[in-house]
Amino acid sequence: MTYKRNALIIAGTHSGCGKTTVTLGVMAALKQRGMNVQPFKCGPDFIDPSLHLLMTDQVSRNLDVRMCGSDYVQRLFHSHAPLAGAPPHEAISVIEGVMGLFDGGQGSAATLARLLNLPVILVVDVRSAAESVAAVVKGFESLDPLVHIAGVIFNRVGSERHMQMISDAVSKHCRAKIIGALPRDNTIALPSRHLGLHMGTEIELNRQRLVELMEEHLDLDLLLQRAQQPETGAILILPEIAEPTSPSPPDLTSSAMPKVRLGVARDEAFCFYYQDNFDMLEKEGAKLIFFSPLHDAGLPDGLDGLYLGGGYPELHAETLAANASMRAEIQAFSRSGKPVYAECGGFMYLTEAIVTAEEKQYPMAGVYPVVSRMQQGLRRLGYRQAEILADTILGAAGHHCYGHEFHYSSIDTMPAEIKRGYMLDDGRAEGYIRDNTLAGYVHLHWGRTPEAARHFIQIMNQLKK
Repeated sequence: MTYKRNALIIAGTHSGCGKTTVTLGVMAALKQRGMNVQPFKCGPDFIDPSLHLLMTDQVSRNLDVRMCGSDYVQRLFHSHAPLAGAPPHEAISVIEGVMGLFDGGQGSAATLARLLNLPVILVVDVRSAAESVAAVVKGFESLDPLVHIAGVIFNRVGSERHMQMISDAVSKHCRAKIIGALPRDNTIALPSRHLGLHMGTEIELNRQRLVELMEEHLDLDLLLQRAQQPETGAILILPEIAEPTSPSPPDLTSSAMPKVRLGVARDEAFCFYYQDNFDMLEKEGAKLIFFSPLHDAGLPDGLDGLYLGGGYPELHAETLAANASMRAEIQAFSRSGKPVYAECGGFMYLTEAIVTAEEKQYPMAGVYPVVSRMQQGLRRLGYRQAEILADTILGAAGHHCYGHEFHYSSIDTMPAEIKRGYMLDDGRAEGYIRDNTLAGYVHLHWGRTPEAARHFIQIMNQLKK
């Protein structure tokens, strides 16, 4: 018996070329055709996966070679990419790239295309260009022979004449098949703000218009043909292990620990989470109890730990401040010594107050004796490796964690008596420890280090009453 998967990467020539809009449109159109569309996102982004969910009704997974390692990414893809099937139950995996195709080094969409041996559909913004588009496409085709540009989509085409000039030049000089050309259409523009696009739960995307544009202007049958993968006699299954990045990692093949109740803040203010982290926590014995610091009066009963992810607390600071009972309960929970892990927006919520971009100050949970302040410009952006300096709820000294940092806020100088949990590879001591609370700006993904999830659960079990 043979197996095959349909899969492709939709990449761009540069950020802002329309890659996300095209990806969402393709996902929505194929979904409307009755296909099972499994979305993925190249890179560490939280926002695009929320938009993918809106289009496909499927959880989107981050495929980030730089942050998670090649073994983990291969295993994750082959675990979640559906088999192609047969009509009317065809399936396809659609992966959205990051920045330009070759941007980001080990974290680029090109690296992912080489690793998974997937075809690339290149989105080109053709405003203010015509025949020169052929030079752009040919350059992308020739830069790396191991990256297969299987098709090209022209975005923001001005007229039929404009399209004809581009098509003639690309057909003459390039190998990639022309999938189609999309006209300029402001009705499908995606709103953005300081951390990027709006989350999928916050926008009213004109889905039907997107589908109509894709069906009218793209050859989706040709796109599906280019997405077909070679048939194989067996499904590739990689061993379920992480790359050896920490000393003496424990055996992670099974878990016999009892269940713990882990409260997870999830609402409009706290919405940046990797689904893989949730999966690892559940595998290691956590029952995830979701709650809202915005809307709930207090914490759920019987929690053994808390997980406060990132998001937009600065946009909801007034509402968070007004929920004094929740702030007090979270502070008391931390002071009790139960494990609390918070990152970025969750960390800001645990400070004394948030000062917004409008210079209004709102009280927060007050676990850490500093104020977080929104800045006009970007404060930090990039991948981070964290070496654990002292025993923390995520691991012992000498171990490592990996993640990404992206924020517009900063904090006052943290007092010296607040212990630093890890040293970042850019030389900063971060990961602030108070009681059994660990918080900082870095969003950690435990793909390389699933032992971090196990350690978190172990600490919760040890401290259960």
